Amino acid sequence: MPSKYNKQTVKDVPVEGRRVFVRVDFNVPLTPAGEVADRTRLTAAAPTIKYLAEHGAKVILASHFGRPKGKVVESMRLAPVAKVLPEVLGGAGGGAGGSAAAGKSGGHDGGHGRGHDHPVTYVRDCVGPEVEAAAAALKPGEILLLDNLRFYPGEEANDPAFAKQLAALADLYVNDAFGAAHRAHASTTGMASFLPAVAGFLMEQEVRSLGKLLEAPARPFVAILGGAKVSDKIGVIENLLGLVDRLLIGGGMANTFLAAQGHDLKKSLVEQDKLDEARRLLAAARGRLQLPVDVVAAAEAKAGAQTKVVPPDGVPDGWTALDVGPRTADAFAQAVAGAGTVFWNGPLGLFEIEPFDRGSTAVAKAIASSKAFSVVGGGDSIAALEKSGVAGSISHISTGGGASLEFLEGRELPGVACLADRGGAAQ
Repeated sequence: MPSKYNKQTVKDVPVEGRRVFVRVDFNVPLTPAGEVADRTRLTAAAPTIKYLAEHGAKVILASHFGRPKGKVVESMRLAPVAKVLPEVLGGAGGGAGGSAAAGKSGGHDGGHGRGHDHPVTYVRDCVGPEVEAAAAALKPGEILLLDNLRFYPGEEANDPAFAKQLAALADLYVNDAFGAAHRAHASTTGMASFLPAVAGFLMEQEVRSLGKLLEAPARPFVAILGGAKVSDKIGVIENLLGLVDRLLIGGGMANTFLAAQGHDLKKSLVEQDKLDEARRLLAAARGRLQLPVDVVAAAEAKAGAQTKVVPPDGVPDGWTALDVGPRTADAFAQAVAGAGTVFWNGPLGLFEIEPFDRGSTAVAKAIASSKAFSVVGGGDSIAALEKSGVAGSISHISTGGGASLEFLEGRELPGVACLADRGGAAQ
């Protein structure tokens, strides 16, 4: 594995007794009541946190949350995360007095919880004297959760002074937030200028798995791209065309390619200003780009609407193509069945509304049934896996979103590039 995809991790450096700053991605969805709605990102970070705590590190966790634009926004505090984190880490946190819930305004009295006897403290800031005192007071195995990094404009501006303030809290920097690795922010790249910098286990897994797609994919390599717009994924398509044996296109973006071939899809979503781009990509694909041969059309994009399965040029007047048809789903599934490597990002239809989720569900099941090394990313694609009950059969589910796509465009992600390569200087 090339060194750029083989980073030093927390296992390669001494951690006992050291204050370790871990950049995590705790930007989780909340319920209307302000509670964590999905713990996936917390669970993904847990192995790194638990490893450090169990090996005697003094763990400092930091994340962004929402887009407060450099100002304190009460609804964007990390208190809801602090409340459930001890439970995610395996402890008994969650009851009154035992949860890490928000407490006093200011200071580090936000609350305490325990996870496998590793206390978790939440502090309602991420820099300043009270944070410094909380970090200095940490004992081996204890965990400190800082508040939203984006409350400070220096975070997104990658201000060296802000990065230095954060770095002063610790002896070692760990990036385990692959979902933010494409951002050159103070906590994702800037801190690496001041501290030894290594990867957490989630970061390592993401970089290795996605690196396999770029460097040494088992053949045939089949990629499936969906979603609404071609414009969102031009760079990914261009790079993948140089790597894959077959590229399958579905979702709204397929409409633009079909329109570029001369099909009239009536009211269907088509990016008229990208038709020439689509023709260029089709020519560059030299037959490797596969489009839908049938679509599910409807007069309205709502549950219970009348639908018809038609060829791409058979969409009725006033109707819209909202999913790939059954013949296309079968063809895509057949391509996946014979693959050695599969990558999927983006739904193949209006996944949120039945029955326009059938194409995505069929592909999810096909990938899970295949013997291929499989990587799936994107919220709707992952939702299709979970709805189909097959998420456990995928080789790697990427938490990256935009970071995954930029990685597969062949871009160097700043939050990855700043980490020490395996075999590099000792940390």
